[in-house]
Amino acid sequence: MRRRALHWLALQLQVPPPGNPQAWLRALLLQPTQTRITPQAMAWDVLLGLWHWIGWGAARMGQGLALLLQAAAWPLRACMAALDRLAQRHDFVTFGLRIEAALAPRLENRKFQWLLLTAIAVLATLVLTTPFSALGQFFFMVLCWGSAMVLRRLPGRFPSLALASLSMVTLGRYVWWRLTSTLDFDSPSEAALGYGLLAAEAYTWLIVLLGFVQTAWPLKREPALLVGTPDTWPTVDVFIPTYNEDLSVVQPTVLAALGLDWPRDKLRIYLLDDGRRPEFRDYAEAVGIHYLDRPDNRHAKAGNLNHALHQTDGELVAIFDCDHIPTRLFLKTCVGWFQREAQCAMLQTPHHFFSPDPFERNLGTFRRVPNEGSLFYGLIQDGNDFWNATFFCGSCALIRRAPLMEIGGIAVETVTEDAHTALKLHRRGYTSAYINQPLAAGLATESLSAHVGQRIRWARGMAQIFRLDNPMFGKGLSLWQRLCYSTAMLHFFFGLPRLVFLTAPMAYLFFEWHIINASATMLALYVIPYITLSTLANAHLQGESRHTAWADVYETVLAAYVMVPTALAMIRPRSGSFNVTAKGGLVAKSYFDWVISTPYSILVLLNLAAFCMGLLRLFVLNVHETGTVAMNLAWTAYSMLILGAAMGVASEARQVRRTQRVQTRLPAVLYLDNGQAVHCECQDYSMSGLGLRTPIATQVQAGERVHVSLWAGAEEHSFSAQVLLSKPGSLGLQFEALTHPQKVHLVQCTFARPDAWLNWKETHDADRPLQGLQEIALLGLGGYWKLLLSVRDHFRDALLQRRAAKAGKA
Repeated sequence: MRRRALHWLALQLQVPPPGNPQAWLRALLLQPTQTRITPQAMAWDVLLGLWHWIGWGAARMGQGLALLLQAAAWPLRACMAALDRLAQRHDFVTFGLRIEAALAPRLENRKFQWLLLTAIAVLATLVLTTPFSALGQFFFMVLCWGSAMVLRRLPGRFPSLALASLSMVTLGRYVWWRLTSTLDFDSPSEAALGYGLLAAEAYTWLIVLLGFVQTAWPLKREPALLVGTPDTWPTVDVFIPTYNEDLSVVQPTVLAALGLDWPRDKLRIYLLDDGRRPEFRDYAEAVGIHYLDRPDNRHAKAGNLNHALHQTDGELVAIFDCDHIPTRLFLKTCVGWFQREAQCAMLQTPHHFFSPDPFERNLGTFRRVPNEGSLFYGLIQDGNDFWNATFFCGSCALIRRAPLMEIGGIAVETVTEDAHTALKLHRRGYTSAYINQPLAAGLATESLSAHVGQRIRWARGMAQIFRLDNPMFGKGLSLWQRLCYSTAMLHFFFGLPRLVFLTAPMAYLFFEWHIINASATMLALYVIPYITLSTLANAHLQGESRHTAWADVYETVLAAYVMVPTALAMIRPRSGSFNVTAKGGLVAKSYFDWVISTPYSILVLLNLAAFCMGLLRLFVLNVHETGTVAMNLAWTAYSMLILGAAMGVASEARQVRRTQRVQTRLPAVLYLDNGQAVHCECQDYSMSGLGLRTPIATQVQAGERVHVSLWAGAEEHSFSAQVLLSKPGSLGLQFEALTHPQKVHLVQCTFARPDAWLNWKETHDADRPLQGLQEIALLGLGGYWKLLLSVRDHFRDALLQRRAAKAGKA
C-alpha cells in the first residue's frame, strides 16, 4: 500500500519512481516543472488515483465476501460430508441396482404402468394441495432435502427419475401455494408487476416440466454395425458449404474429408462456395474435389445446399460446416443405422468445438466447465432421440437423399433451416437418430458479439418455426415429438422472463410495492425446497453437461438481445435474414466490449442503486420488515453477481494464434540431424506446428531443423519442422512447407483421429452445487474487477492522449 501511494505521489510531482531523496527535494523546492500542469490534468490524475484505490478496495472486499460465502456454506458442507461417510458404510450402489433390476421388468407391463401413473397422480395431488403450517412446511422441506441427498448417491436411472420427481413435487407445492396464497394486491401497480412476475415464473415452470419430459430417459444409442461388403454400401456426397471464410479455415475440413474411411468409388466431396472465389475453385481442383457455385445467394446456406442437391445424386448426404473437421470413421460409425432402419432419414452427431467460446476464453473455464452447447448435445438430443425427435443441427449430420427431396430439400422458410427440415421429415413419418459421440470438431464463435449474433439468429428462427409451422398443430407428429419441438422453441423466449427476474426486487426496494403478498418466512419455506431440489436434481441429471447456476449466466448475457427478435418473429415471422457466423479471427489486444455490455451495465447500475436503497430500508426505513428487506437484498445480490459474470464475459481476452492449438497427449518421435531418434510426447498441435514434451537431457537449439513423426493408426508419418522454442523438457516446432499428401496425413494424425475428441470431458470438473455457486460468485466479483480495470485504462489512455496532444502543440 505504501509503495502504491508513493508511486501515485511521484506521478504528481513528476519524479521517476521510486526516486531518491535528492530528486524529491529538487522536485518539491528547487527544480521547476518543465511543463505546467493544468487543473484539468491534475483532475485526471486525481481520478486515476481514486480509481486505483477503489479497485484495491474492491479486491479486498471480494476476498472478504469469498470468505463469508465459505463460512455460510459450512453447515451444508458438514451435512453433506456426514452423508458421504454414511454412504461409505453402506452399499448404496448394490441397493440402487437391485431397485432398478426389480422395477425394470414390471414397467414393461402396460397395466402396471397405468396403475403406477394413477397412484403417482393421486399421491401427487394430495401432496401438492395439502396445506401445511409453517412448521409443517419446514419439516417437509427437511424431509425432501434428506431424501434427495440419499437419492443422488444411488446409481441407475430409476433413482434419477425419483430425484427428478421429488423436484417436481416441491415445484408443484410452490406453484399451488403461489397461485392460492400470494396474489392479494393492494394497488394496481402491485397487481400489474405481481402478475408480470407470476407470468415469468409460469414460463419457467413450463420449461422445467417440459424439460423433464424431454430428458427423462436418454436413449444413449450406440453405432450400428455395417452390413454387406463395401461394394454394396451406399454412395455418399460430402457437402462443405462456405461463404466468406478464409481458405485456411476451410482447408482442414477438406483434408479430413479426403481421408474419410469409405470406398473411394462411393465417396464424392463437394466444396459449395457461395462466395464464388477463384482461389477456392483453384484449391478444389488442386486437391481433387468437386467445386460448385451458383449465380446468387438466395436463401443463404439452405439455398446453397439445395443447389448442390440438384447437382448430385448420392444416396446419402453428409454435411459439414466449413470449419467442422470430421474424424476418419465418421461414415463407418453413422451409416449402419440407415441400413438397419429403412425409415431413418437423418442422423445427427454432436457439434464439438476445440477452441474456447467467449464464455470459456474470457472467464478462463475452457475444458474445465461444460460450455453452453454441452447440455443440448450431451443430454437433450439424447432425450429427443428416445422420443424420435432428434433435431438436424446443420452440420456433422448424415441425411438420406430421397426423404430430403420428398420434402423439397432443406427448408428455406426460416433462418433456422436445420431444425425446420427435421420437423418436416418427422411430419412425413420418417425417423431420426442421434449418436452422442463427437465425430467432428470445429471452431467456436470468436467474440461475444459474434456469439450473441449467432444466438439471435437461432432465437429468431425458432420463433419463426413456432409461428409458421407450430409443432403442436398439424399432422404427422406424436404427442412426445410435439412436446420436444415445443420445448426447444419456447426455450428461446427466455429473454423477457430473465429480465423480469433481474429487476423484480426493485419494486419493493425502490417503491415498497409488495408484488408477492406473503411473509418472508412462508416465501422462504416454499421457495427454498423448490430451488434446492431443482438444483440437486439438475446437478445429478445434467452435471456432466451443465454446471450449477451457469444457465443463469448464459441467459443473462443473451436476454436483452433475444427478447426483441423473438417478439418480432411472432408478429412478422417472414422477416430477418441469415447471418454467417465469423470463424478463425484474431483478438490482437484485450479489450472491454462497451457496446455489447450496455444492457448489463444498465442493469448493474439499477441493481446497485436498489441494493443501496435496500440497505437504507434495512437499517432505517423498514426495520419492521427485516425479513422482507433481507430477502430482496439477497435476491439483488445474486443478480449482481450474475451480472458481474456477464461483465466478465464482455472483457475480451487476447487471441493471437491464427490456428488454434489443441491440447493432447500423443506419442511422437523426434529425429535430429545427428541421426538420434528421441521418443517424446506431443502436448498440442495445430496445422502450423506442434508442442513436444521431451526428455530433460535432449539438447536442441532454437532454429534447428528436425523431423517429427506422428501416427495415424499403425502408419507412421514424418514432417519436417523448425524449432522455434527450446526449453528443458519441451520444444515448440513450426512445420516447414508441407506437400498436399503431408497435409492430409497431418490431419489424419491429429484432428481426424477416431479417438480425437472422445475423452474431452475427462478434464471437466465435477458439478458440486455449493462449489458451483461459489465459483459463479467469484467470477461475478472478477467481472467487476475487470470493469474497474477497463475504466481505469480508459481514463489513463485519455489522459495520455491529452498530454501528448498538448506536448505536440508545445
